[in-house]
Amino acid sequence: MTTKSHDDQSISVLSHAASDLGDDWAGGDFKRLFAMHAGYVWSCLRRMGIPSSDIEDLTHDVFLQVHRHLGDFDTSRPVRPWLFGFAFRIASQHRRRAHRRYEFAGDADAAADPGALPDQDLATAEDRRLVQAALDGVDLQRRGVFVLHDIDGADMKVIAQTLGIPVNTAYSRLRVARAEFAAAVKRLRPSRGRS
Repeated sequence: MTTKSHDDQSISVLSHAASDLGDDWAGGDFKRLFAMHAGYVWSCLRRMGIPSSDIEDLTHDVFLQVHRHLGDFDTSRPVRPWLFGFAFRIASQHRRRAHRRYEFAGDADAAADPGALPDQDLATAEDRRLVQAALDGVDLQRRGVFVLHDIDGADMKVIAQTLGIPVNTAYSRLRVARAEFAAAVKRLRPSRGRS
């Protein structure tokens, strides 16, 4: 019998709630917005290098800010890049704090899939760690553009508007982030399996 960590249970609940509601939110009900997109914000914070022990608190911090600015949301724009902007700013603030603590209690993402074979679980977990480690090697300002564009599939104009930067700067950051990510993957890949 496999037990899930608190993080895994929270992610599972958030993902289940989001799958029931679809992906469109056209304004209005804050509870619906949270249910639909808390899992997405959680993933964004993880991609920004936030430790597992802080993600739940920071997800709530993001949604506190979102609630304060809910009236500012332009319903003609996609909601996920708007939410990413909040997550990005909260992650940036968190990383700048001098009192940030470092905890290494293990990999909270290692939830076991009862249908997967152990070697498949291992390969998936290794790939996930490789991608996260490579993302951690990309400067946070460039990582924001990279995650929004290459992982979330957002349009470059939306990314520039979300992050408050010129479009050409966004393209430049994306180009450098891709190179940093590829170099990190290349550097990290050979070290896999050497232990």
